[in-house]
Amino acid sequence: MTSMSVDQPVAEAAPMGTRWVLAALLPCVLLSSLGTSVANVALPTLARALGAPFQQVQWVVLAYLLAMTTLIVSVGRLGDLTGRRRLLLAGLALFTGASALCGLAPGLGLLVAARAAQGLGASAMMALALAFVGGTVPKDRIGRAMGLMGTMSAVGTALGPSLGGVLIAAWGWRAIFLANLPLGGLALLLAWRALPADGPSASSDRPRFDAAGTVLLGGTLALYALAMTLGRGHWGVLNLALLAAAAVGAGLFALVEARLPSPLVRLGLLRDPVVGPGLMGSGAVATVMATTFVVGPFYLARAVGLSPAGVGLVMSAGPLMSALAGVPAGRLVDRFGAARVSVAGLAAMVAGTVLMALAGLGAQGAISGVAGYVGSIAVLTAGYALFQAANNTAVMSDVPSDRRGVVSGILNLARNLGLITGASALGAVFAVAAGVPDITTAPAGAVAAGMRVTFLVAGGLVALTLMVTARRQGRRPALGI
Repeated sequence: MTSMSVDQPVAEAAPMGTRWVLAALLPCVLLSSLGTSVANVALPTLARALGAPFQQVQWVVLAYLLAMTTLIVSVGRLGDLTGRRRLLLAGLALFTGASALCGLAPGLGLLVAARAAQGLGASAMMALALAFVGGTVPKDRIGRAMGLMGTMSAVGTALGPSLGGVLIAAWGWRAIFLANLPLGGLALLLAWRALPADGPSASSDRPRFDAAGTVLLGGTLALYALAMTLGRGHWGVLNLALLAAAAVGAGLFALVEARLPSPLVRLGLLRDPVVGPGLMGSGAVATVMATTFVVGPFYLARAVGLSPAGVGLVMSAGPLMSALAGVPAGRLVDRFGAARVSVAGLAAMVAGTVLMALAGLGAQGAISGVAGYVGSIAVLTAGYALFQAANNTAVMSDVPSDRRGVVSGILNLARNLGLITGASALGAVFAVAAGVPDITTAPAGAVAAGMRVTFLVAGGLVALTLMVTARRQGRRPALGI
């Protein structure tokens, strides 16, 4: 792309200092991650309590994911135009209020609607939290701040199922939503006191918000997410039709954005030698990590023979390692630079996928069982933590102030789409490679074979990302986005 000279961003003044800014932003990431993971464990209870079939109850999870995924870019851009502080406060207030509505909902319809509102609030919290890090934290400390964000996201993901199970057992399903109220209130108070004030809310030369692009992008993302999630891994005519419609929507979105003076997403952004590969890398590694949540339970239950409790315990090793590695990863980024740490993280992920494939050799292999799985997942998730801290730092460090929110939104969108794609596409690879009609009753050998093939495919995807990332080093001009 043709580079344009821009003023380099400087840290925005925060009334209570950088540490308090991070203290206000970390609960936003934690709450958003909890909102994604905590409701999954409640689906069987909700089906019984509300007298609804699973196909309807699953919308308690899908409504949140769809709202957050489809709106996160638009919310980020709106924050750039109207003020990130006021929009983050509005997102926190909406998330907290919607959590109360979820906990008090008398039926499934209102619960699903409240979850969609909760997802909208979460989209503002996720997109603008990263944007604030890029704008308020000094450049020589952005890496460790991004590592903290990654740690908090991993903690929320890991804590959700166990916390949800405890709350449901003690107080019922409503408690998993009402538990957000005290933390949401605390986050609101901290954000109100600590975040730097926005500039003037009105300006005669301020660009207009791209409503047409917002509608097209939101609709396209919704179609894609539905294509990947409906049918629970069993593709049919509806999935293909939704995917085709999403492709048409993407084309229309590109045409509209190319003709607008102030588009929602500048298409030149994707040609930037750091941002473009960074977005691709974020989606690719998220695709691989989603595979562990799909394949892992079947391998541990069917091939290793663990009980459900044992499966849950071993599966927690991945998020735990990611949480532990987040802060050290950020410190490494600040010391050695984002480019080197990105490459090191991806190399570790390639090694982790190979080790996971070797674990799939089963009891006859040199690496097998629980120890093999835990060791493999530890290498894989440590590499993921390294890459995430480095990649987020590289993408967000030099983004112009008036585009920081939308770039953060796109970065989060890439991750979300990767998670959705991994669960569906590589889940389908696993089912096909196992070679049985029903994976839930597959023999140990079939599950191990499916795991082996799936992680070899995942390793190829990470290796491709590694090659692209290695080539981008030292190639960044001043951003013209």
